[in-house]
Amino acid sequence: METLRFKHKRFSARLPVDFQYSLSHYWMCPEEGSPGVWRVGFTKFATRMLGELVEARYEVSTGDPVSSGQQIGYVEGFKAASDLFCVMEGAFVGGNPILEEDACIVKSSPYEDGWLYSVKGEPEETSVDVQGYYDHLEVLINKMQEEGY
Repeated sequence: METLRFKHKRFSARLPVDFQYSLSHYWMCPEEGSPGVWRVGFTKFATRMLGELVEARYEVSTGDPVSSGQQIGYVEGFKAASDLFCVMEGAFVGGNPILEEDACIVKSSPYEDGWLYSVKGEPEETSVDVQGYYDHLEVLINKMQEEGY
């Protein structure tokens, strides 16, 4: 998997170049062997903010229509709990079954085994490519530093 290295002081990440990204720190990539189905996961930046996950729950069922910005469940971590939002337009296919056994995989393998859910449809209109997400991270982290985070 080809990646673009992002580094800013103490935070670094390798961003897969073929993925789409939401400005709310999710990634989207087509699922191999399943035309029209996309896997969705948290970016490395999101996993750093949440810490280790202990649970992921979905409030939608397989086949339910979903849309960008819709709350579809929640995740709970050691550092924080967070609502889980959809960044796709289409039909919910399901959550990652691995998370039921080992939710920590989201932090240790965010761009491969630790995906969150899949949707048959299209990424939200505001999604960006790897360079757009790189630029977004740069601005966001600079702003966080200015504000004392």
